Amino acid sequence: MLKIVPDPPHDLHSLEDTLIQATDYALCAATVVHQALLLQPKSPASILMMASMHEMEALRALLEQALIQVQMPVGPRNLQ
Repeated sequence: MLKIVPDPPHDLHSLEDTLIQATDYALCAATVVHQALLLQPKSPASILMMASMHEMEALRALLEQALIQVQMPVGPRNLQ
């Protein structure tokens, strides 16, 4: 008997791919907040939008650091 609905694909991403995708999402979110600030800079919510943008920029920095660490070659380390 054939299934009517197929199983979802088992697309397992590597940690590196997941970090890249998360960084892209954080960039998109920061861009949306930036555009909202440009459209209504005097809005009462502008302070919240600026705080959100600051937090997303901090998130992007952390994700980029994690990505750099994942991309470092694993090898013998000097313990001096």
